Amino acid sequence: MAVYAIGDIQGCCEPLRRLLDLLRFDPATDVLWLVGDLVNRGPHSVEVLRLLRGLGERVVAVLGNHDLTLLAVAAGQVKPKRKDTFHSILDAPDRDELLDWLRRCPLLHHDAELGFTLVHAGLPPQWDLALAQRCAAEVEAALRGLRCDNFLARMFGGEPRRWRDDLIGYDRLRFTVNALTRIRFCAADGSLSFAEKGAPGTQGPGLLPWFAAPGRRNADLKLVFGHWASLGYYRASGIYALDSGCVWGNRLTAIRLDEPGVPAWSVPAIHLPPAPA
Repeated sequence: MAVYAIGDIQGCCEPLRRLLDLLRFDPATDVLWLVGDLVNRGPHSVEVLRLLRGLGERVVAVLGNHDLTLLAVAAGQVKPKRKDTFHSILDAPDRDELLDWLRRCPLLHHDAELGFTLVHAGLPPQWDLALAQRCAAEVEAALRGLRCDNFLARMFGGEPRRWRDDLIGYDRLRFTVNALTRIRFCAADGSLSFAEKGAPGTQGPGLLPWFAAPGRRNADLKLVFGHWASLGYYRASGIYALDSGCVWGNRLTAIRLDEPGVPAWSVPAIHLPPAPA
């Protein structure tokens, strides 16, 4: 059995199929870890969801910010942006089944035997694994609960920016969503910053990549994540960043988690990228 992790797909179904062929992925024995942002901006979001849903338990996909936005748009809680490409899913005859599958995806996955943890964007420096798992589970329960629409309506926003142990209610859930699906840079005190989307070195004064924050309580983990296309495919001690910008016309990247050295593969995109947001 092989365990592969793949970066942000964002509706790029043909590169995904070619990457699976390159990996010789066997759905009878192999497992796929996906860093989230399965949909949006690319041309074939509905095909991506159908392919992944059809693989059943062979897929472990965490939710990204674009996936959560789709759920909020489908629930009528937010309006799609001009460049969003959710229509193929929202108009599909199997819409409800695909959305239900997506809603049941986790926000964090940890495999103690493999020794890897999967999230979409990263972890705030104040969180250890146990706290991250607890906060992720709270959001997952809100997404699957009877009051899901209320949560989706209050999920977005930039506050609070800093974790506190006494956060409760929607403030606590919103911080968790922002930390797990939007984080790139933070201040030395762990406060999240959302304006900067460039590569490390382009950020404003006082900001650091989240994985370089001092005193990071999750520095002992091996973290697999995406979300940061301008960072690209990047590896450092305990850090495996896999968003190599396929939707922007670059590449789709995979690594193998169960082999020494964690080997990597990638394929080029084959469609015109969307205009910059």
